[in-house]
Amino acid sequence: MASSETERSTRFSQNPYWETEFNRFEQAISSSPAPIRVRSVMKLSESANRIPKSILSRAIPILAGLLRVSDDPSRSVQSAAAHCLKRIACIGGEESGFAVKMGRCGVIACLLGLLLEANGNDIALRTIWVKCLWSLVTFGSSIRIGLARLGGLEIVIRELNTWEDDSSRWCLLEIFTALTTIREMRHVLVHNGGLKFLVEAVRVGNLASRERACHAIGLIGITRRARRLLVEAGVIPALVDLFKDGDEKTKLLAGNALGIVSAQTEYVWSVTAAGSVPLYVELLSGRDPMGKDIAEDVFCILAVAEGNAVLIAEQLVRILREGDDEAKLAASGVLWALSGYRHSVSVIRDSGAIPLLVEILRDGSAEFRERVSGAISQLSYNEDDREAFSDSGMIPILIEWLGDESEELRDNAAEALVNFSEDQQYYGRVREAIGHPVFRNMQSKLARIRASHELMMIRSMRRVTIEPLARDQDLL
Repeated sequence: MASSETERSTRFSQNPYWETEFNRFEQAISSSPAPIRVRSVMKLSESANRIPKSILSRAIPILAGLLRVSDDPSRSVQSAAAHCLKRIACIGGEESGFAVKMGRCGVIACLLGLLLEANGNDIALRTIWVKCLWSLVTFGSSIRIGLARLGGLEIVIRELNTWEDDSSRWCLLEIFTALTTIREMRHVLVHNGGLKFLVEAVRVGNLASRERACHAIGLIGITRRARRLLVEAGVIPALVDLFKDGDEKTKLLAGNALGIVSAQTEYVWSVTAAGSVPLYVELLSGRDPMGKDIAEDVFCILAVAEGNAVLIAEQLVRILREGDDEAKLAASGVLWALSGYRHSVSVIRDSGAIPLLVEILRDGSAEFRERVSGAISQLSYNEDDREAFSDSGMIPILIEWLGDESEELRDNAAEALVNFSEDQQYYGRVREAIGHPVFRNMQSKLARIRASHELMMIRSMRRVTIEPLARDQDLL
């Protein structure tokens, strides 16, 4: 099929009519005054979707040469050539290689030079140069490095700072985000005032460009200074809006970037107030494993504030009541993580999560039991939580787990039972477990830890970092 199409295209391109027309075009460009050259270029542009690609490819060097003419004070020939190049690049797309060929013919350098020479008030010409540059960057992704080396980022930022035409500003922003895919370009944004445009790009442009902006924010935002500048530029509401409206991939990128921003404690409340918690609940309840990991990491960050922990626990309880098995497993993992916060102990108890966990445990999978057992072992250090577990019928289940094949489950159950045994109110109910080897080994282990004062380190509030979120974002 592909071979027959190629043969047909070859026969079409060798049609004497097209050869004649191309020769006329070539002659008009080489020997005619500016008005005729403009008409010839516009005719080519208008007919580009019907012209064989081989003919269009031969026209590219000629059009590139027109960008360099010096006898065109009105820029009419250059603007016509730029418009025609844009149209050819868009018609050909990435597969045609037209944009890459234009780069090799010096079109990028010419366009940047024209932008530098342009009068700031001549928005019409600047728009033509920018749209042509946009087409090259969009359909020739491999030429972005060349654009960067020619000072493209600095010129684009200069244009963004002075641009007055809102209807075409998106072109500049999409060029800008394409350049942020280059590591060296991202590094300079913190120092050249470009971060505000990165935030603007989250809201404006096609979805691919907005995703590039999210990706760059996630990579740049790992430093405190960058996070501060991004927040001052309005990154939190911008990311939340994209989180709400984006597709599955976009939600992952926006959620991850927002989590990195929230890693600075002074921004935790702002991220929550912007309405992010229900969005992370959606990720946690979804099918994508990476989305679940991102939501769990961010919930652990947001929960450093007790008010946030209350809100998160309420959402987790809803998942335990209404979610599917995978969602319940993910929610139990977050509860386990939150049980390490001192203020979350009472939050989890008051949320009503404990009876639900015990109920689900009776028929839960081995993985679910292991996750929940970790939370139970942590929560069992608190007197009120021991009461809640006891009332929910947890003690017989813990005793049964001492004989489970999972070492993690046995150890977590033993740790919880040791805590119950040290409470006079429950000693009689756990007496049958006291002689079990797993129980006695855990009792000895905890005694050694307490003697060396390590228990305070284990039970202290965990240090929250953004390392899990600052993962290799190429996986997103």
